[in-house]
Amino acid sequence: MTLPLTGERTVPGIAEENYWFRRHEAAYLHLIGHCADAVVLEAGCGEGYGAQLIRTVARRVVALDYDELTSQHVARAYPQLNVLRGNLATLPLRDGSVDVVANLQVIEHLWDQEGFLAECHRVLRPGGTLIVTTPNRLTFSPGQDTPLNPFHTRELAPSELDEMLREAGFRVDELTGLRHGKRLDSLLNGQIIDAQVEVALSGAPWPAELKEAVESVTVEDFDITPEDMDTSLDLVAVAVRA
Repeated sequence: MTLPLTGERTVPGIAEENYWFRRHEAAYLHLIGHCADAVVLEAGCGEGYGAQLIRTVARRVVALDYDELTSQHVARAYPQLNVLRGNLATLPLRDGSVDVVANLQVIEHLWDQEGFLAECHRVLRPGGTLIVTTPNRLTFSPGQDTPLNPFHTRELAPSELDEMLREAGFRVDELTGLRHGKRLDSLLNGQIIDAQVEVALSGAPWPAELKEAVESVTVEDFDITPEDMDTSLDLVAVAVRA
């Protein structure tokens, strides 16, 4: 059974959600090499598809989520994962017990982001890796500090994420940005995000052209580069525990 689409998490296998799913999948594929033969905690695993992707290269993956229904779904859908239900504010793992913490499109949902990063630092072994993605505040909620997405508590600009990671005791090895590639930039005159938001807010049926465009999106339609970070869509960071 597929989890219901609430807007809080990305769910695979839904045509209208394909743009967001592929956008997130592109980041997972970019970062997955850091998880090879590692014990990985995905902190905030959501539906579980990302943890399952990581499991294809990792030695072991602990998939952690706070929501009971979500945790039950992940355990049923992805039996290769070790599923835990718990609060990200107090990670239910021992000190220095994992090689990698993956936190993709989650930190913007947390009230105490600094406390969460301190917990990541605690459960990582010395030299362990934290991989993070999060929407770029400058493009996701432009011109305001309050997030447009009602499920987000605080969004970050590139410099803010970099500073927060360093203050938590991490060395930032990569800070890049995910953005549309050439095909997406031209699809629907570059308005594929705005068109989806407009339909979602209006509750109107999806226009055939928009649905076809969204269904056509693949991971190859996104680029991840360090250039012009302030205009990127999502921030992608790799940080190492000192």
